[in-house]
Amino acid sequence: MHIATYDPFEDFRFDNTTCFLSGQPLQSAGEQIQVFPDWLMRKFGIEDKPFKLLDESFRTYKQLRLPCSSAVAECISVLDARIEKAFEVGYEAVIGLDQVTLFQWVARMVYGIVFNEIQAGVRQQELSGEAMNFSQVLVHKFKNLHLMLQSLIIPTEFDGGMPFSIVITRVDNPTDTFNYRDEINTLVYSLRMNDFGLIVCLQDNGANKIYHETFVSTVAGQRLHPIQFEELCARFFYSAYLFNRLPTYTVLCTEDRVYIEPMPLADMSMRPVFDHWQVKTYGQVLENFWKPWGFTLFEIIKDPENPMSFLFDSNGKLNSAEEIGLPNG
Repeated sequence: MHIATYDPFEDFRFDNTTCFLSGQPLQSAGEQIQVFPDWLMRKFGIEDKPFKLLDESFRTYKQLRLPCSSAVAECISVLDARIEKAFEVGYEAVIGLDQVTLFQWVARMVYGIVFNEIQAGVRQQELSGEAMNFSQVLVHKFKNLHLMLQSLIIPTEFDGGMPFSIVITRVDNPTDTFNYRDEINTLVYSLRMNDFGLIVCLQDNGANKIYHETFVSTVAGQRLHPIQFEELCARFFYSAYLFNRLPTYTVLCTEDRVYIEPMPLADMSMRPVFDHWQVKTYGQVLENFWKPWGFTLFEIIKDPENPMSFLFDSNGKLNSAEEIGLPNG
C-alpha cells in the first residue's frame, strides 16, 4: 500500500478538530501546539507581544496555535529540541544542521501563520456572509509548502534538487537580538539572533540563492555587521517578489516513501526567471530593513546607478564589520 499524503486544501479543512499536518481526527480541543516554539518565545519574552494578522486583527505570539495530534506534536518537539540546541551554540552549530531540518523548522512557523490567517479569513467570511475569495496562486504555493512540511512525519526524498534556498551568515549581533521577518505571499523568511543570520526562501527551487550567488559566495564565512545582513535580507526579499515562476513538483508516493521532484523553472516564453530589478523599489525595501539606522530612501538612491551599500565599497570589495562605524542595532 502506497503512503498517502494529506491535502487540507482539497476540501478547505482548517478547523480545530483535525491535525493540521496529518489530517487525523483529534480527540479533544486541547490537542494543540503553538506556532512559535516555546523555547524561542520564552528566551526572547515575546509570548505576550502583539502579532498582526492580514485582516488587521491582533493576537499575541502565544495565541497563534495549531490543532495537532500527539504523534505529530512529538515529531515537532524533537525538531524544536534539535534546533534549540544548535541555535544556542550559534553559527558553527547552525551551519552543521541538515538543510531539510532547517527548512522543516521554518516551514512549520510560516505555514502555522498561514493556517491562522486562513482561519481568521474564514471567520470574517462567516460574519459578513460573503463568499471567501482566495487566490489560487497562493493555494498552489501553500499546498506545496504543506506537502513538503509532511516530510517531518512521512519518509520523503527531495529528488533532483532542493525546493528551497537557505543562506546562513555570521553576524555581530547585540546580546539578546531577536529579529524575525516573514512574507507569506512570497514565502521568504529571515531571522537574526545569537551570532548568526538566517534567510530562507521556502519555495523557489534554489533560484534566489543562484540569483545572488556573487553576494552569497562573498559573505560566506565572514562576520557581518547587522546592517550588512539586513541589506542581504532586503535583496532576497525583493528578488523573491521579482521571482515570476510558480514552481510545480512531480510527487510519487511509494510503499516506503514520497519522492518530490522540482520541475524545471524555464517556460515556453523564455523570459528571465526574475522580473527587472528596479532600484527605487529595492531602495524602498532597503529603507524598511534599515529602519534601526534611520537611512531614508533619498539617501539610499541618491545615486540611482549606485544605491547605498554597506556590504561593498565602491570597488566591489566586501566591507569588514569593523569598518562600518554604526551601532549594531
